[in-house]
Amino acid sequence: MNDPGPKPSSDLTMSAEAMRDLADRAVELIIARIECLAGDRPWRGASRVELEPLLREPPPEQGRAARDVLERAVRDVLPVAARVDHPRFFAFIPSAPTWPGVIADFVAAGFNIFQGTWLGSGGPSQLELVVIDWFRQWVGYPATAGGLFTSGGSAAILDALVAAREHHGAPARPAIFVSDQGHSAIERAARIIGVRPDGIIKVASDEHFRLPIAALAQAVAAARARDYTPIAICANAGTTNTGAIDPLREIAAYCSREKIWLHVDAAYGGFAVLSERGRALLAGLQLADSISLDAHKWLFQPFEAGCLLVRDIATLERAFRFQAEYMQDTRLGMEQVNFADRGLQLTRSFRALKVWMSVQTFGMAAFRQAVARAIELADRAGDYVRNSEFLELLSPPSLGILCFRFRPRDCGLPASRLDELNERLQARIIAAGTAMLSSTRLHGAYSLRFCIMSHQTTWQDVSHTLGAIEATGCDLLVS
Repeated sequence: MNDPGPKPSSDLTMSAEAMRDLADRAVELIIARIECLAGDRPWRGASRVELEPLLREPPPEQGRAARDVLERAVRDVLPVAARVDHPRFFAFIPSAPTWPGVIADFVAAGFNIFQGTWLGSGGPSQLELVVIDWFRQWVGYPATAGGLFTSGGSAAILDALVAAREHHGAPARPAIFVSDQGHSAIERAARIIGVRPDGIIKVASDEHFRLPIAALAQAVAAARARDYTPIAICANAGTTNTGAIDPLREIAAYCSREKIWLHVDAAYGGFAVLSERGRALLAGLQLADSISLDAHKWLFQPFEAGCLLVRDIATLERAFRFQAEYMQDTRLGMEQVNFADRGLQLTRSFRALKVWMSVQTFGMAAFRQAVARAIELADRAGDYVRNSEFLELLSPPSLGILCFRFRPRDCGLPASRLDELNERLQARIIAAGTAMLSSTRLHGAYSLRFCIMSHQTTWQDVSHTLGAIEATGCDLLVS
């Protein structure tokens, strides 16, 4: 055996002992955070004026002790953020990752996996195929379906609309259609792929915040009359605003008749199919041409764990496969999968590992139970609001989301005063550290919005927060 010669020295390496010491301390700090999380505030913020003098400095010419750098990050940087895994973080869309998922990200980073090609990552690519196939079966897609992991729903939607555009022959004047409840990522993706602003057509939702078929058909006809080519209709399987689910079967039938690509944004609610109730609510999801999902939401994974599924995997590969001379070695045979041929990224991290490790560790029954419990907690919260003398339900619970406001019965306050009162109430609840709430507007009314997703949230967390909202609102009313 040839002697490779002396190992080159490097100032960018650490001894095994030093690496182990740093990793051990990092694990201690993360576990301490998790153990103290429920007793901590759900949100801590600071202005840029406050953070600039704390963190603004030139990079050091000489290195510092690694443990000191870690301790400073944990003390000065990481705590100034939303604790989206807190059991009383009800704002926006929470994410409460499992510990195996956290460890999977650490291990994947440590192995420095490049997962753009089979040549670069045969084992990780095979595992991604397995996990993607789990997702395919859960949503009810046929064997022709497939997909890939993405950074999140925004990237998944972008990939889907590229596939839709190419499927329709890359027309000069493309149009996409979405309800006014659709996620902003849809409009952003449409602009990126070249859809003109007046080709991004928003259809007014109905009184239940769903996309109405009749209005959709009128919008499509009007666009065609203006020489636009419809390339995609984007339906919702759980809107961010209210958790509303569009009439998926009816929209799918319409798209089939009109030969228009149907994308369903299920980034928020899609994994509800794991529960019996969620599967019934999402009936028709399997009829879409493409589906975006986020495993960092209702599959309880660390960011980033988005996913795109398509009914026919060939539609993705026709849109994204390119052959460059410097990549000729990556063609190992037609049966091998290069995930760079399925989406916008060539350099990809190994995202599937965290899902696989979490499912292998806990089993599917635990995930089904966690999803079902979150839906049940939102239903109970809805009943609480309906029976309250001080709260008014503005949208019923749907896939873990409900919207309501403080409005005592027969209070007689004008709409502007109610909006101001609820805005102040929200700020007071957040400042007190009771819970993290977000807001929205529904039919013009300022609404408090609850999103219950965490597998760690209990009814006590929910009822305590609702009670605090009632008490705080009454205090503000008389002050």
